[in-house]
Amino acid sequence: MPLLHPSGGLVYHLRARRWRRTLWRPFHALVERWLREWQPNTTRLVLIGPSAGYALNADFLARFERIDVLEPDPLARLLLRRRFPRQRFQFADSAWLAGTHGFEMLIRRYPDAAFLFCNLLGQHLVGAAPDRERRNWLRGLDAALRGRAWASWHDLASSARRPDRFPPLARPAAEALDQVIAQFWRGGELEIHDHDCASIRPDLPRQYAIWQLGPNRYHLIEWIAVSGLG
Repeated sequence: MPLLHPSGGLVYHLRARRWRRTLWRPFHALVERWLREWQPNTTRLVLIGPSAGYALNADFLARFERIDVLEPDPLARLLLRRRFPRQRFQFADSAWLAGTHGFEMLIRRYPDAAFLFCNLLGQHLVGAAPDRERRNWLRGLDAALRGRAWASWHDLASSARRPDRFPPLARPAAEALDQVIAQFWRGGELEIHDHDCASIRPDLPRQYAIWQLGPNRYHLIEWIAVSGLG
């Protein structure tokens, strides 16, 4: 069973081909800055759901001596290799991560690595219910990654309505999702899709930003990073 929903496959790569140098560019520049500031205390990295690495850059990847990749999309693996031909990637099976004890297995398999979740945690997981089971799965991350170096950018919410604010927003800890949404969409009628991902490590500092995925598709993204003990 694949880790990611099929909607992240060919359609996503076609969307990237069309928009990553235009609509996606401001957000990818922000991810580059986040990754430059993240300094995990290890030379081994596990990329989790990176797709073809459209938001990644060679300078960041070159900081690590070994990079393991959990990416079930075979086309994404091929494109990732082509985008970073000088970088050696170790690809591994990832179906187990969507299970109840997936994060515990992640720690056992990669005991000395830092983990980068590449816009994965806000996506639909195959075989997981959208409410209670999903929240339980995310609570497993909270428990398993205490004391480990990890980072994630992930969807909090999305809408077809253009935001009123685009500059990123930093907060010392999590705020209620409604409060964060109100910082970017002010007044008027608003239809929002909640990606059910707002409860991850509420005690940690975070940054919020908008990613324009398409002409009428805007995603509110949250960034969390822990360099060592956390």
